[in-house]
Amino acid sequence: MDNQQLVTRLKRQDRTAVGELYDAYAPALFGVVIRIVQSREISEQVIQDTFLKAWRNIASYDADKGRLFTWLLNIARNTAIDATRSAYFQQTKKTGSSDGLVYMAGGESTNPDVIDVREAVGSLDEKYSSLIELVYFKGYTQEEVSEETGIPLGTVKTRLRYAITELRKHYGEALTMLLCLGYWLNK
Repeated sequence: MDNQQLVTRLKRQDRTAVGELYDAYAPALFGVVIRIVQSREISEQVIQDTFLKAWRNIASYDADKGRLFTWLLNIARNTAIDATRSAYFQQTKKTGSSDGLVYMAGGESTNPDVIDVREAVGSLDEKYSSLIELVYFKGYTQEEVSEETGIPLGTVKTRLRYAITELRKHYGEALTMLLCLGYWLNK
């Protein structure tokens, strides 16, 4: 089934469509979320919240503005960032273990959406990789990166765009997360 049919079913409040949506996108979204929150337990909750938000807000999805995956990814990313800013997360971070720091979907993953992103970013010059680290892995906005590093906002934006271009050159279009990162950076 294509995404348009799935979206149509979701807009009709077809509950079976949510399961199909979850099956199709949850593993890739989980890979993004766990990199942000670094906790399996919290990531699982964020994924549940993501699909609940998608279900409730499917009427706002517009295929002309972007792909379904990108829309879901933005919901997941924003939900994950909100979770990291919550008091519960801050307390868990202080007292929790490092069990959730490594993610392997089902014990392993060959999905290009969830592998080798940190390694790819690490191949960049430090002045670029450090900014990507803050935005992508820690969920900072461009403005927050500028404040944190003391680098002017325009320079932050330019360096981030350059970094995305370099990553695309070297690693191709297969890493969907890099494309989505480029989307986030240009927002």
